[in-house]
Amino acid sequence: MAFNVKKRGKITYFYEGDAPVLSNLVVEEQADGDLKLYFAGLTGGYSAKNVLGLDEVVRMDPDREIPLVFACWEKWLRDAGICESIADVDFLEIHAFGCQPKSPNPLVDPVGYAAEQDRLRKAYARAYGAYFREHCPENGLPCRFTVHVVDVPDQAASYEFYGTALLQRRA
Repeated sequence: MAFNVKKRGKITYFYEGDAPVLSNLVVEEQADGDLKLYFAGLTGGYSAKNVLGLDEVVRMDPDREIPLVFACWEKWLRDAGICESIADVDFLEIHAFGCQPKSPNPLVDPVGYAAEQDRLRKAYARAYGAYFREHCPENGLPCRFTVHVVDVPDQAASYEFYGTALLQRRA
């Protein structure tokens, strides 16, 4: 995929389409040559299916969704010609918006709904922690801010992420 690119001073915007709603990736050039990276929010559900061209939509499965979010961001880094691996960047912060379970219905099965919330929170913590241990073991850990919301636009996902990172040219 080829991004449309708009450069304005030390900021470069990478986006898709003729009338975008937002940029997929915004890059801020630092005085020392490093690049500060701002990744658009997306999910491991429909977002990952569309960005990565997957046949399957992952639903409410943090163990699979979280690696897909980072795979999307890694693809954007390659497509923008910035670097080849997500492990090349140091994440400064990750913002995660946790969704409420899609099922069971809390009015019909409140105990099942509470159990599903607990399952998702535990799976999210496990998957998020495992991602950095397995894919970026040399990097430090970003700070994280999680907000639990009723829903996000992606009806299949359990979380939506956005992040800020730094590509250090002289790490």
